Amino acid sequence: MKRLFVLALLICASACGLYAQVVDTTVCDILKNPVSFNGKMVRIKGTVAAGFDQFVVKDVSCAQDVNAIWLAYPEKSKAKAGPAAIVQMQPARNFSGTVVATARTPVTLDKSGDFKNFDSLLSTPHDHGNGICIGCNRYEVSATLVGRIDGVASAALARDATGRITGLGGFGNMNAYPARLVLQSVSGVTSKEIDYTNTDYMKGKAVYKGPTTVMSSKTVIQDPMFTLQQFAMGLGGATGGPDIQRAAEAYGPHGSHVGVNVAISYNSTNEASDKLEGQSGQDSPDGVIYNCAFNHSRLDGDALILALVHIGRHAADMRSPLPGAAQANLYAIEYNSWILTAEVAAINRQKSLALPGSYLLWLTEWPQEDSAASVDTGITGYLTKEEFLIK
Repeated sequence: MKRLFVLALLICASACGLYAQVVDTTVCDILKNPVSFNGKMVRIKGTVAAGFDQFVVKDVSCAQDVNAIWLAYPEKSKAKAGPAAIVQMQPARNFSGTVVATARTPVTLDKSGDFKNFDSLLSTPHDHGNGICIGCNRYEVSATLVGRIDGVASAALARDATGRITGLGGFGNMNAYPARLVLQSVSGVTSKEIDYTNTDYMKGKAVYKGPTTVMSSKTVIQDPMFTLQQFAMGLGGATGGPDIQRAAEAYGPHGSHVGVNVAISYNSTNEASDKLEGQSGQDSPDGVIYNCAFNHSRLDGDALILALVHIGRHAADMRSPLPGAAQANLYAIEYNSWILTAEVAAINRQKSLALPGSYLLWLTEWPQEDSAASVDTGITGYLTKEEFLIK
């Protein structure tokens, strides 16, 4: 009996000790000094968004350039919510920088009723009718989250004098986030339906009867990468053509390997993956592997082509920055990719293109003389008010 009593005390002490290891903090405090929280289990309250290339816990009151923590589920969670598209970089076998092996404590996801509700809400798409609303979810969610923080001092890319990448630091899309929360559990889940009133022009309307699109839906479904590259080749010197070709060429000739891996599947892109963070067994022309993933369940038809262009532009800008843009911040990089995405929507004669949070990037009814300013307004609003990026 005495032994049982002592054993119970030990179990209790162990459980209490584990509980004490969870640090109560805030999104902003973590972002002020991510390294100080590296490896710690934390409890935070925040708003979670799963957008086009976002899966983040955000706080508008933070003052950092990237005002969000990247969110990830543990490996093999097989949950639904996450970004629609993403590019993550990892050191290739011939990487010229130093690769530091990182040992992290595994996290087990508690798939409670709260989590299932959380995951379901964040993976519910917005019904946008016959227009394109790329990566648009119906809800954003507030909750208390517990998980492991992975933090680095800086997520900025390190380059040598030739512009070659010699250091990778961050997490999530473009490795741009200095902190990542690998989720263990959620509680206190509440949701807010996102208002798309400003962008639902096509809801309830008949399908657009104007000129047919340049890219056929049949070829997009059969081979989206081939469709993109044929589309880009056919543009020649047309407005936006060279930039679209550059984005398509980032993936390399059809069927080749140029250090860019493309995964187009119905699986979500939401897990922290040791396989994609350690040194790859593949070589690459610049010593970096660009892992591009697209969730086909959230990107159908022409929306997938737009996503391929957007992420292709990112890969091109990371690998071979345009003159004067090697040190561009995340705002500038995203802005340029969205400009190109809007150009493709216009060239392909899309009726409309909208982004998460009800920001309009393209509408065929816009007067030609106003379209450039309207596109700028949509992108600027989205980046500053939805993604909380700073110019």
